[in-house]
Amino acid sequence: MDMQITPRTLVEAFLPFEGEVSLAEVYAVANLAGLEDQPVRLAIRRLVAAGGVVQHGRGRAGSLTLTGTGLRRLQRDRQSLALAFAQDAGEVRWDGSWLLIAVSAPEADRHVRDSLRRELLKLGAATISTGLYASPHDLRDMLSADSMRYVATATTADLSVRGVNDPLVIAEMLWPKASIIEPYQGIQDAIAQEADTSSLPKEVRLLILAEALERAMRDDPLVPPELRSCTWPPTKVREEWAHRWEELSTDGGTTIYSGWWPPAQASALL
Repeated sequence: MDMQITPRTLVEAFLPFEGEVSLAEVYAVANLAGLEDQPVRLAIRRLVAAGGVVQHGRGRAGSLTLTGTGLRRLQRDRQSLALAFAQDAGEVRWDGSWLLIAVSAPEADRHVRDSLRRELLKLGAATISTGLYASPHDLRDMLSADSMRYVATATTADLSVRGVNDPLVIAEMLWPKASIIEPYQGIQDAIAQEADTSSLPKEVRLLILAEALERAMRDDPLVPPELRSCTWPPTKVREEWAHRWEELSTDGGTTIYSGWWPPAQASALL
């Protein structure tokens, strides 16, 4: 199945960490990718409404800049990318510690509590008891200062979950490998699709690859390789993806995903 580029992926591909991007450029590439103007406009409106970007001017004469909120979110995405490839390369290794996060809030602040719980799950933490989450990564810097008054944290090297003490068994229990591996087939499909579309502009081909990686990593908790009992298939798939991305992007001539690659540069954010 061909990888469909979403309007949001396309818009975010152009957002620079500093400065602004011309909407004329965004719409031009969108049209090359087979996207109509209307869904792109809707994606921009949603990003504006969510506080992620500010639009200056209207239509193709306008431009977009990231807000502080939008910048923090993209930086977090960049951190995840850097962590994935650093773990794949053996540059970041698990130290044997688990982070435990307990969430508690009065009923009057229920919306904050629920939002925080969703955020922890999005960051890859897993529920091990009511209001209690575990992660092999230190997620504390990922949480907003305001949310910290609703949490208590601790680290341990001696975690037991439902009577299980083996870290590898715990990891499989909390983050089953089958559901994580399956989406990576989409990357292999996208690599094959991109190879068959060599007549398309480079930007469109890069977007095909980026969309596939984003979908695969969206729900990947990036469990350290030390917590898996076998060679980890996503590592090989990401290696193939990176090889193809570098072949396409090293020529220059495009502004999409500026500053995102190589992940060695992004590792400074970890």
